[in-house]
Amino acid sequence: MTSPTAFALADSAPTTTTTTTTTTTSTPSGGYDSTYYRDAIGRSGQALKSSLHTIIRTHTKLSYDQVWDALKSTDQDPNNPANVVLLYSGRSQSKTANGGGADDWNREHVWAKSHGDFGTATGPGTDLHHLRPEDVSVNANRGNKDFDNGGSAAAEAPGNYTDADSWEPRDAVKGDVARMIFYMAVRYEGGDGFPDLELNSSVGNGTAPYHGKLPVLLQWHAQDPPDAFEKRRNQVIYDTYQRNRNPFVDHPEWAAAIWG
Repeated sequence: MTSPTAFALADSAPTTTTTTTTTTTSTPSGGYDSTYYRDAIGRSGQALKSSLHTIIRTHTKLSYDQVWDALKSTDQDPNNPANVVLLYSGRSQSKTANGGGADDWNREHVWAKSHGDFGTATGPGTDLHHLRPEDVSVNANRGNKDFDNGGSAAAEAPGNYTDADSWEPRDAVKGDVARMIFYMAVRYEGGDGFPDLELNSSVGNGTAPYHGKLPVLLQWHAQDPPDAFEKRRNQVIYDTYQRNRNPFVDHPEWAAAIWG
């Protein structure tokens, strides 16, 4: 997924605890229908997908280095502002404990960057809507696997399962993962010099610009609706960094309207 990148750490030892991503903070969701989403309202199928692509394709692009600081804001632990919450492991870890060490966190590409071979290029490779902090070892274990149910328990990531070609995240973030994948399939449609990213029902997609499995992702999306952490994250990306939104966080029903 990401190649570990050296990064200077603070002198103090990193602090780690276990946390969940569910909070009670109220954040905006679906409140942009008359402005941001006005051209998508009332549509479905390919017409909705095309409208949403037009809406979200224009955004401020970050460099890969800028992603470090952005993730410290987007994924801040609501119970400890000095920490971030790691996506798969669920661990709350010091913001300064990022880099290439075995117990550091680094930048996980939820849409595997080899699926379309876009690497860390400014655009899909640096898009915050699918980049999350994760333990270096867990990130490497997930690798470029597609998403599916089953497998053996993943090391250092309680509740996650993996086999040779798939990864199942813990229940608390199954929907988050699905909505990040949905976003990428709508945002990147072959323009900007980047590949047309699409969903399919396969695993083992390799370097093809596809990610699966779609039926499983739709199931996870329904099973785990957006929570306050995910809604806040969407808002921070919109307000502070990219100026675009993940429409499937604001309107979960749009996933079935396009792919259901």
